[in-house]
Amino acid sequence: MRSLRLDTPKSLAQRVMQRLRQAIIEGEFALGAAISEEMVANSFGVSRTPVREAMGQLQAQGLVVIRPQVGSFVFTPSAEDINALCTFRVALEPRAAELAFRHDRDGAIAAMSAAIAAMEPAVTAKDNIAYGRADAAFHEALFTHCGNRYLAESYQLVSGRVAALRTNLTSPIDVRTRTSFDEHRKLLDLFARGEFAAFEDLMTRHITNSGTVYASALQVD
Repeated sequence: MRSLRLDTPKSLAQRVMQRLRQAIIEGEFALGAAISEEMVANSFGVSRTPVREAMGQLQAQGLVVIRPQVGSFVFTPSAEDINALCTFRVALEPRAAELAFRHDRDGAIAAMSAAIAAMEPAVTAKDNIAYGRADAAFHEALFTHCGNRYLAESYQLVSGRVAALRTNLTSPIDVRTRTSFDEHRKLLDLFARGEFAAFEDLMTRHITNSGTVYASALQVD
């Protein structure tokens, strides 16, 4: 009985965390927006204890900034953060692709193809939320199928922030221009053929272009 009592608030906090994470990634909370613990607790019909625990987990993921005596806020990246994030992705994603090709080529191709299939109707409908989800699935497939859990865990450290920036800043542009969609199709083609020099070059440009959009949006703000 004792372990059941201990597990219940933990699982509740986990559910609160997952729903808040989704809300941040999908733009229900804007970058920099305040998140009221009381509002979240009332919305979920729970006490503030699991909400506070969920906020701590989101802070560890880099999605929330907790300012003592002030409140909790969705993260807002600096220009330095964006540059570091892009450098991190440029270093990891081409390596993950090479490993995925060797470890589970067919599984990776299937997952990337499914993501691209989901992108096309999102572009047609100009649905940046659906496009962002598919875009995230495409990049995460490289890590899911790479066969190296340390590489996969490293990407998970930033995947939430990447997804939130993508939905809020790049996806609204991507669903209007189709440039991103065409780049993903080309990346899949290069991956399937094992042309990793060209893959790395395109992936680097793809990620760098995203960083440029993020930085421009920050300057506007």
